[in-house]
Amino acid sequence: MAGRLGRRSLTGELIAEFAGTMVLILFGAGVVAQVVAGGLGDHDSIAWAWGIGVALGVYVAGRTTGAHLNPAVTLGFAAFRGFPWHKVLPYVAAQTAGAFTGALIVRWNFTEVLTMVDPGHTIKTQGVFSTLPGNGTLPFGTWGALRDQIIGTAILLFVVFALSDTANMAPSANLGPFVIGLLVVGIGMSFGTAAGYAINPARDFGPRLASFLTGYGGAWRDQYGSLYFWVPIIGPLLGGLIGAGLYQAAIARFLPQGEDRDTVKPSD
Repeated sequence: MAGRLGRRSLTGELIAEFAGTMVLILFGAGVVAQVVAGGLGDHDSIAWAWGIGVALGVYVAGRTTGAHLNPAVTLGFAAFRGFPWHKVLPYVAAQTAGAFTGALIVRWNFTEVLTMVDPGHTIKTQGVFSTLPGNGTLPFGTWGALRDQIIGTAILLFVVFALSDTANMAPSANLGPFVIGLLVVGIGMSFGTAAGYAINPARDFGPRLASFLTGYGGAWRDQYGSLYFWVPIIGPLLGGLIGAGLYQAAIARFLPQGEDRDTVKPSD
């Protein structure tokens, strides 16, 4: 009985991660398609819609799993917050599958306009689904993009750890997803130039695979012809560990624990 309950519980968690990540991509890839292919909106539209997508995805999955929606978050919580290691790969698979499915829906919905604007399904509209160094136009290459992904995801995990730490000033449960969405908006507006702020391996790989399977033959490479797909996978995983580790080392270990949380106040 316990084994069946455990499997049932994990199944529910994986469905929640799948659904939350799918919602994230529906809004994120959808807004990029609207801006790039439809000519409606601008960079601010993209930053805000991605943030809204993250917030709504967290609302979808938050009660069940805490809403990781990102392999870098799952890895960070496993390394520093006691998340079970045996759940890491299943969570990553569910997140990637959710991102893949969300991207397929966006690809299907924008079929006509993508074909009109980019009949060859080239690098011109590949950015709807996956990231490129310098957003495909600015002078950034592989290593600049990798640096950017490490830094951007370190910021993400550092702040996510702060926002989820009840010993710190974590927002109330209902407000947490909104604040995390604002965090993603801020990263997009501040660190979106060098690599399109994927900061999430599932967010990039799932849609990249979906685009490849639906006509984007160059999906794995950047505008220079270099094999690029690994950058928004490795960069966020490394950056997430760095950001989570820095929070634990620099902030968490100095916070009051237990009963002291209610009595210790910041010094003047």
